Amino acid sequence: MQRKFETLLLFSPDLTTEGRQQILDNLSGFIQNNSGQIVETDDWGSRDLAYPVQKHTRGRYVRLEYGINGSHISELERRIRISDGILKFLTVKLSETFQPIQEA
Repeated sequence: MQRKFETLLLFSPDLTTEGRQQILDNLSGFIQNNSGQIVETDDWGSRDLAYPVQKHTRGRYVRLEYGINGSHISELERRIRISDGILKFLTVKLSETFQPIQEA
């Protein structure tokens, strides 16, 4: 059963736009290849951090909202952990059910 999730990613400020987009494309591809669907990708921009993370005081936040079977979350998080350029991440379950968006 598909559930709705949200993952907040904190990218290194040293990562280029192309590098960041490549990581997002890889994560989106994984979600879609496992019968999931991206609902929204929201770029919050570069912001000051409350405390240094891996010696960085700024970072770029991107929020992914998607629906996928919950059994794929551990693999998605593993892929995030091994991605160079992601400093931190947080995944939250938004709802127990997800109704895929029907494309016209």
